[in-house]
Amino acid sequence: MTYLLRVETPSVEVYQHLRVTAGLSAKSAGAATAGLDGTWHAVVAYHADEPIGMGRVIGDGGTAFQIVDMCVVPEHQGRGVGKMIMAALMEQLLERAPGTAYISLIADGRARHLYAQYGFAETAPESVGMARQL
Repeated sequence: MTYLLRVETPSVEVYQHLRVTAGLSAKSAGAATAGLDGTWHAVVAYHADEPIGMGRVIGDGGTAFQIVDMCVVPEHQGRGVGKMIMAALMEQLLERAPGTAYISLIADGRARHLYAQYGFAETAPESVGMARQL
């Protein structure tokens, strides 16, 4: 299959659709709009002009960045789309972010193996990721 990666922030509708279809939590239109406004860099993967995956980088533009919303719809998983998305995000981080920047992400399940290919390592026991959902 042929995939195309576009540098773009997804629309609210595409964002909501991809998250839910890929098994991530649903977000309201208001929350999605506010969150997408904070995008530092984003890509959307397409197959036959249909969005099938995405990834975003958020952050302060100088010291801290986070890779978020990494997802690929199930029927296109395992075909290298996640690697394409991650490579595109990392390319921009390496090109545009200061060399002293801290880049973090939350790895769900087996996704940690993908992120390890791009230099990410588990931080425990020195530090642990923490989260709180409202």
